[in-house]
Amino acid sequence: MRATLHTLEQTIRQRRTADPSTSYVAKLTARGRGTMAQKVGEEAVETVIAAMTGDRMAAIGESADLLFHLIVLLTDLDISLDDVMDELDRREGVSGIAEKAARPTD
Repeated sequence: MRATLHTLEQTIRQRRTADPSTSYVAKLTARGRGTMAQKVGEEAVETVIAAMTGDRMAAIGESADLLFHLIVLLTDLDISLDDVMDELDRREGVSGIAEKAARPTD
């Protein structure tokens, strides 16, 4: 599974500088981080709706869209999937409640 996401991440990185008229990734990149973040939010909401209605196939499709758009945004932030996986590895075995309590407050 991780290989598929890494392949997708590499494809997204390569397409960021492509012609926006032929590449959706390049079009999102040209529109800026705000548009990328908005797409992540839209896909998250659509995933939630699919989950709440119990539509398994829609939840799968929307989850794929959400992961795609999240990787587009992460790439723009120069955050790799390995960075995210490292953070998940760091949290392994730590209670979610304890992990949240240990976060610095602003």
